Amino acid sequence: MTSTDLSPVHPPFDPELAAALAVAEDVPTTVTPDMLAALRSGAAASAPSLTAIAGEYGVDVRTVTVARADAPDLRLLVACPPDTRPGSPALYWIHGGGVVLGDFRFGIDLVLPWAVELGVPVVSVDYRLAPAHPDPAAVEDCYAGLVWVAGHAAELGVDPSRLVLAGHSAGAGLAAGTALLARDRSGPRAVGQLLLCPMLDDREQTPASRQLDGVGVWDRTANRTAWEARLGARRGGPAVEPYSAPARATDLSGLPPTFVDVGSVDTFRDEAVGYATRIWEAGGVAELHVWPGAYHCFEILAPTAAVSVAAVERRTHWLRRVLRPA
Repeated sequence: MTSTDLSPVHPPFDPELAAALAVAEDVPTTVTPDMLAALRSGAAASAPSLTAIAGEYGVDVRTVTVARADAPDLRLLVACPPDTRPGSPALYWIHGGGVVLGDFRFGIDLVLPWAVELGVPVVSVDYRLAPAHPDPAAVEDCYAGLVWVAGHAAELGVDPSRLVLAGHSAGAGLAAGTALLARDRSGPRAVGQLLLCPMLDDREQTPASRQLDGVGVWDRTANRTAWEARLGARRGGPAVEPYSAPARATDLSGLPPTFVDVGSVDTFRDEAVGYATRIWEAGGVAELHVWPGAYHCFEILAPTAAVSVAAVERRTHWLRRVLRPA
């Protein structure tokens, strides 16, 4: 067996999660380039309206358009619970979708319960999508949005020194890249980064990145499709910046305290574990959880499963600690 010819054997799925996956509809195991248009249309059609978001969560929702001289205008969704206090912390949310689908409403149901429970605003960024807007458009948009939030903190009623960068899947990878840009450009420093099943590495070098082939959620083909949409012929080669693929970063010092979680049957398992490990090696602070038997997006497909409940509880506990009053 060569280093690139792994057995299809993978860790077993958690029984509750396996049962949920077996009956899940419209959850493709793999994604190929010819599927992107339909997936993007489906995500747009199923996205909740701002009115629906406000009604479901009891938050004030509005959009902000940020004019930019060197790039297209950037949209941000701002959601504020009614009990938000002036000078509150805030969550800066970056949605998933492989950087090929979704908008600032995509996955908002993952973060708005925290907004309500913790009484903090959420700002979600509507970054540009590949392949129409290849790298580094997405990460630059995310960084520009963070800079705008920090610069307009008084207008938003938030404390710019208490912003948490948070994202899911590709959004978590963009959050990690945004944190690296903020460090290297002396930009806004987040008080923490919440990286949920982060998509960090385009090189397909880890065992986990090759273990799922036609099984689970977001297998190796889906991952390759998304990275090639973003990077084109550069995928896997030397000309990729760590801001776009943060697993490539050689220096992970000076980053905010980080929460990383991932499933043991997730294509992103090893790169997530490696990222947390290298933060520790650089003298930083990280909390890592690998959920046994969990596939990508497990907490979305099976929210009542015991492992999903435990994962959400740990994330909430971390947020409470990071956002506690100074």
